[in-house]
Amino acid sequence: MGGDHAPAPIVDGAVAAARHLASGVILVGPKERIDAELARHPDAASLPIEVLDAPEVVGMNESPVAALRRKPASSIRLAIAAVADGRAAAVVSAGNTGATVLAAHAALGLLPGVHRPALATAIPTKTSRAVLLDVGANAECRPSHLLHFAVMGSVYAQLALGVAEPRVGLLSIGEEETKGNELTRDAHRALKDAPVRFIGNVEARDVYSGIADVIVCDGFTGNVALKVSEGLADMVEGLLRAELSSTFSTRVGYLLSLRAFRRFRKRVDYSEYGGAPLLGVGGVVIVAHGRSSAKAVRNAILLAARFSRARLISQIEQGIGALTVAES
Repeated sequence: MGGDHAPAPIVDGAVAAARHLASGVILVGPKERIDAELARHPDAASLPIEVLDAPEVVGMNESPVAALRRKPASSIRLAIAAVADGRAAAVVSAGNTGATVLAAHAALGLLPGVHRPALATAIPTKTSRAVLLDVGANAECRPSHLLHFAVMGSVYAQLALGVAEPRVGLLSIGEEETKGNELTRDAHRALKDAPVRFIGNVEARDVYSGIADVIVCDGFTGNVALKVSEGLADMVEGLLRAELSSTFSTRVGYLLSLRAFRRFRKRVDYSEYGGAPLLGVGGVVIVAHGRSSAKAVRNAILLAARFSRARLISQIEQGIGALTVAES
């Protein structure tokens, strides 16, 4: 039930994912509304899709703490409870991010040694992709939190991007370790001794250069960087489309370069990546964009299934365990 246009794109994406999954999908929300959306798909009855009735919904603009307290039968609480009790292997939500983080923290708990969870998202670079975290779970952080983010981000990069030894960079306002605020300076000192491949500070202009496979920052900075990037990608695409169709000669050029334009769009399209995993909690949780299309929801569900099969949680637990040993 989460997202700007739910439940239609959520159901559409779930149906598309169910066609490719050996396991099933549980749709959580008001049963009548979900059944009405499923009725639009002739093959839905033959797919491994269940409906878990949840009469309450946390709105996108509601206070997460107050809403979860007032709405014990909300769709996000019941969805995460299904993971906690073993009925589901993972949860995907395009709804209120704060409510998702709080509900996951309460029902699934944090992994041993983890102090804060982090939202990690895949971003395009000149060479391939990189992981940026935290992008919204924690507005304020301590150096130890960024240290844990680096370890968890490295595990995510290994599983999602196939990078054997991810290069970890710390987002700051200068390359020198003395640059930045107190948080980044202290985090830089901690990361130098961490069991990760730390390459030093990364400036904002180098985030998309491919110099780092994992870029670590606090959630406030990461969320601003992500939203600015999404807006810039949309603007560049719009400008390209407008310029290439403005005259007859450019329209001909556009048709000739259509394949390249489609490749560009695919590289910067957030829906290709599905969603951002909430790393550090005791279960697979994928937070999708509020304006997720059916394609984005499908990819988020497939990503959740992939991480569940790859035992993402146990691998992060091992990484944090190695960090704890190194610190001691």
